[in-house]
Amino acid sequence: MSAIGGVNDDAVVTALVLLLFLLLLLWALLRYRRQTLLLQARQLELQRLLQVEHDRLEIEVAQRTSQLTGLAQRLQTVREDERNRLARDLHDELGSLLTSAKLDAARIRSRLAAGQAPEALERLAHLVSTLDGVIALKRRITEDLRPSALSHLGLVATLEILAREFGERSGVVVHCALQPVSLAPSCELTAYRLAQEAVNNLSKYAAARNVWLSLAPQGRQVEISVRDDGIGFDTRTLDASANGLVGMRYRVEAEGGTLSVVSAPGQGTLIRALLPLAA
Repeated sequence: MSAIGGVNDDAVVTALVLLLFLLLLLWALLRYRRQTLLLQARQLELQRLLQVEHDRLEIEVAQRTSQLTGLAQRLQTVREDERNRLARDLHDELGSLLTSAKLDAARIRSRLAAGQAPEALERLAHLVSTLDGVIALKRRITEDLRPSALSHLGLVATLEILAREFGERSGVVVHCALQPVSLAPSCELTAYRLAQEAVNNLSKYAAARNVWLSLAPQGRQVEISVRDDGIGFDTRTLDASANGLVGMRYRVEAEGGTLSVVSAPGQGTLIRALLPLAA
């Protein structure tokens, strides 16, 4: 009987030890589960905070972008107003002074012709020629500052004049494909300035022989593009010549349009803008 009692006691102890082990294992599992849930909760909270911060930054970036776009548009407006003022001053004040000087020279020339003073007449003819050159320069500067043809002849004719004068001045062959479009006055000026900046840039850097200037409606937008067969450039790099492209982009975006530049070394450059049609 004592042996049987000892066996029972050992079985009870073993059972208690197993039960204790199982309880400890269960407690460890519960603790692990609790820690896992806490960790997951912390991760979810961290993700929520990151999303909130991301949303806040996106809103802030959108606000700053809108402010910068508005500022760019304001600066462009001020710039154009200053150009218009300077063009008026050149046209009115300097133009009247040059015209008066040329008339005075013509009067002096007529009087000298009666007195037969060949040397003085030669110098006076040179003066008149110089005045004619200054008047032409004044006219060209005035047109660069404020393209009067834009308001009198329209965008297509103004671009044709720009292309013809650029071709005569640079020797580059300009191919025009210009269709009448309906744009707001500010968008017309933006399109003209884009073409003007593009041809000025390619005359300095592109070493092109041909330029294609196009203007055409594209659905509810207007596409204007300038393409050349010059040396091109890597669009991933920015240098001093890229400042004009940045200015173009801000100007086009300020009008609600988009600008794209496609280029590669040895493959020419395509500058393309889409502007909204006039309402």
